[in-house]
Amino acid sequence: MKLRHLLLLLVLIVIGFLLLMPTKVEPVAWTPPPAPSLTEGLYAENQKLKGAAQVGPSDIEGPEALLLESDFLITGLHDGRLIRTSLDGQQRKVLADTGGRPLGLARHPNGMLVIADAVKGLLSLDAQGQLVPLTTAANGLAFGFTDDVAIDKSGHYAYFSDASSRWGYGHDGEAIIEHGGDGRLLRYDFQSGKTSVLLDKLEFANGVTLGPDDAYVLVNETGAYRISRYWLTGPKAGTHDLFIDNLPGLPDNLAFNGSNRFWVALYAPRNKLLDTTAGHPFVRKMIVRALAVLPKPVEKRGFVLGLDLEGKVIANLQDASSGNYSPITTVREYGPWLYFGSLKATHMARMPLDVALK
Repeated sequence: MKLRHLLLLLVLIVIGFLLLMPTKVEPVAWTPPPAPSLTEGLYAENQKLKGAAQVGPSDIEGPEALLLESDFLITGLHDGRLIRTSLDGQQRKVLADTGGRPLGLARHPNGMLVIADAVKGLLSLDAQGQLVPLTTAANGLAFGFTDDVAIDKSGHYAYFSDASSRWGYGHDGEAIIEHGGDGRLLRYDFQSGKTSVLLDKLEFANGVTLGPDDAYVLVNETGAYRISRYWLTGPKAGTHDLFIDNLPGLPDNLAFNGSNRFWVALYAPRNKLLDTTAGHPFVRKMIVRALAVLPKPVEKRGFVLGLDLEGKVIANLQDASSGNYSPITTVREYGPWLYFGSLKATHMARMPLDVALK
């Protein structure tokens, strides 16, 4: 067989694969707003994150969520373990193994640790080290991808996200490309054990945090590049609006410093190919098939934003240089430091807060 015939056959095989390979992804057409510039303006590229230094051990996989307590960090790992480690990494203790993937952590006022586990749902860890399932479904629909959790000051409620009721952990790419709007913001009542749905039809509901005086709760919509706000008290209670829209990347987790700032971790900058094909479901289905054998076109860039109480950007921290700490999926402010966690890195990191706010 001649070379040109072989090449033609190869082309036909590739076309057939892109057109016919079975996939469960059913993309929904949508129109994203034009992506903000990363070369100038509010989100101009910089290397402010370049000085982020390792903290804790250097041989852990995927320290996604993190809590700092008495100079010890608590985090959840890819293999399902929850660990407590000293800042120098020399002291380390396994607190529990969920058997799933712990992604969100919050401390209840009574001392128990509450865990948003992507596989197991909402869990608690008591003082004796016992894991207790709290909830795995709402309104008869099981959680597909429990993601993050925040607890109000009274300890009455846990607010948490189900990123996607249709796609489980490890299938975030399919969920975001599909854009099916099957994410939910949920509330668990510690007194009654009831789970209620506050918001549904969210585009990959991700990070969750409460605002000042627990007046509202914010939830990241990774697949729509925005942060939605649900009001809990006051004249707007029970309604929702947008806290910030048209972000320059995919928002992952977010946190409140308890006073005047929110921090948002961006998994990566927006992808021009995905934005361009957003209105073309057939093309996006071919992209899903291609990504089954090709690397995901995700830029490796550390990216964090600071927001004030009005949703205005007050800090733009980036690092796209070689060897950067990324993807940053969690950011928390503790005292004079800004701490970072990552879904895929092998350590945690931090930088001085005053440097971040310059």
